Amino acid sequence: MMPPIQPMLAKAAKAVPAQPGDAPAWSYEPKWDGFRTVIFRDGDDVVLGSRGGKDLARYFPEMVEIVQRELPARCVVDGELIVPQEREGRTRLSWEALSERIHPAESRVRTLAAQTPAQFVGFDMLALGDDDMTGLPFSQRRARLLGELTGGTACYVTAATDDADLAMQWFEQFEGAGLDGVVAKKLDGVYLPGKREMVKVKHARTADCVLAGYRLHKNGLGVGSLLLGLYSGEELVMVGGASAFTDAIRRALLEELQPLRTGEEAPGEATRWRSAADRSWVPLRPELVLEVAYDQMEGMRFRHAARFLRWRPDKPPRECTFDQLEVPVRYDLADVLAGGS
Repeated sequence: MMPPIQPMLAKAAKAVPAQPGDAPAWSYEPKWDGFRTVIFRDGDDVVLGSRGGKDLARYFPEMVEIVQRELPARCVVDGELIVPQEREGRTRLSWEALSERIHPAESRVRTLAAQTPAQFVGFDMLALGDDDMTGLPFSQRRARLLGELTGGTACYVTAATDDADLAMQWFEQFEGAGLDGVVAKKLDGVYLPGKREMVKVKHARTADCVLAGYRLHKNGLGVGSLLLGLYSGEELVMVGGASAFTDAIRRALLEELQPLRTGEEAPGEATRWRSAADRSWVPLRPELVLEVAYDQMEGMRFRHAARFLRWRPDKPPRECTFDQLEVPVRYDLADVLAGGS
């Protein structure tokens, strides 16, 4: 079994599938919000295969050493790379810290490997020794995974249950540790690379936000993203952006928003890929309100890009505050990881 391998995927659903009446048919797991990674190890040779087929070992050099120390000498394991960080006395996943690990500079990669080291959560054993296990039922593959990944300090096995009620309890509780839903897998299912054979249930929420500004699209022909704000007292706090518009909508938005411009472009913050000039944005008078869909918050920002739903001309901008947002249960990542033992 050689890299790259397309990981088996999941299709979205509104609820976890129920167990049949006679015997369990599904295994339920927390949905980890990290980088999907298929790890290949053959002795000292380690490949961290991304969903797109690239080797992530260049960006996570500490994981190569961890794999050599904690995974079987010859194996292929499907799972997720994560970066935990402590916040307010509890540890949770940090999507921001994980994303920052993809950096072009070798010196920065080494610094981040020491400052924000990654961990691996395994959830499927695809090969062990000379045995290709993809044709075996998932229940057997998981049993082998549990038997092989024991006592590690940075490689874990995800928690799993055949109790649908417990799975929904995890859905609510584990979000406090930065996880974003539940995945269901057929206990008798074989591993099918690239196929949507699993079922995922993710958190979905909406929020009314003030349109604080916009960034031009990279082609310069329209709005690339709408910048969103929420009021904290008298201060309008930037919480993220909404993008993914068609070319026609981008051009229409650019024309419609011109009367709200307050002046020249504002400078942005430099990122690992772009200069501050590339991130410049156009401030607007805070008069328009839009409803967006989002999954969860990380600090005072949306964890991922929001999705535009509709304009809200009936909503006063000053009513767009943080009070409307759901606050997930606070939960420590260590308790989630311990569930796989």
